[in-house]
Amino acid sequence: MGQTCEVKLLLLISSLCCSSNPAVVTLSPSSSQFFRRDFISFTCEDDHSSAGWTLRRNTSRDTRAECEDWGRQVASSCVIDTAVLMDSGVYWWESTEGGASNYVNINVTDDPVILQSPVLPVEAGEDVTLICKTKTPLFNLSADFYKDGTFVRTTPTGHMTIHLVSKSDEGAYKCNITGRGESAPAWISITGKQTNTSPYAIYVIPSIAGLVILVVLVLLVRCCVRSKPEECDPEDVSLQPDGTMERDRAAATQGDVTYGQISIRPFTSREDQPEPEVLYSSLRSRQ
Repeated sequence: MGQTCEVKLLLLISSLCCSSNPAVVTLSPSSSQFFRRDFISFTCEDDHSSAGWTLRRNTSRDTRAECEDWGRQVASSCVIDTAVLMDSGVYWWESTEGGASNYVNINVTDDPVILQSPVLPVEAGEDVTLICKTKTPLFNLSADFYKDGTFVRTTPTGHMTIHLVSKSDEGAYKCNITGRGESAPAWISITGKQTNTSPYAIYVIPSIAGLVILVVLVLLVRCCVRSKPEECDPEDVSLQPDGTMERDRAAATQGDVTYGQISIRPFTSREDQPEPEVLYSSLRSRQ
């Protein structure tokens, strides 16, 4: 019983502390916007489970369509060699056991300008580079970048790097190349730790974690104690008139265990006490 209890508690702790990562859709190149005739590769990064994964999509012309219906399967990837406008839609990996990965939304366009940006959420503290691209790539092409409709800055190379991103950098970005056109907005998500942490969280979060650990330890101790047999019952011990403590033999003999009798007697010295000295004297009387 004790071992079973310990196993259950360990499983509980592992479920609280650790969780398996689901499958993730990664794109090459990493972008949510593509020109018509672009090459797109969808790769599955799974949790090493035994379940097989199939890339599916929802577009304007099909629903839950598998890779073999519109693309080319290459190992754990699905490839679109030449993108068309109708490839715009939502893509995800789905396992044979019914599990699903994250969902990515891509847009294939005939517009003259697109913004290449991370299609997956970005971890806080990382650097993010946005690339303003045209159908006919030109080097050192100046571009204006905007966030949520507000001008950010102009770069002479068409690249803008945001260093050490935080939650405040999350939003819809777009770019504009003078004489070429403007891209559609692309959303950038930021996840992970925050740069500005509330001072209360420094104390609250460790306190909650410590409380959870304490509760788990208490449950573990109680479970293990209950699983052990009773070792001693005070009601079975009686004090005899002569100072002897004796366990009830009927209750003490359980299974193969036999209890003996313990006698406690007051300590007495065997040496004789010395007698007090006696002084004798004689008394004479005169006649």
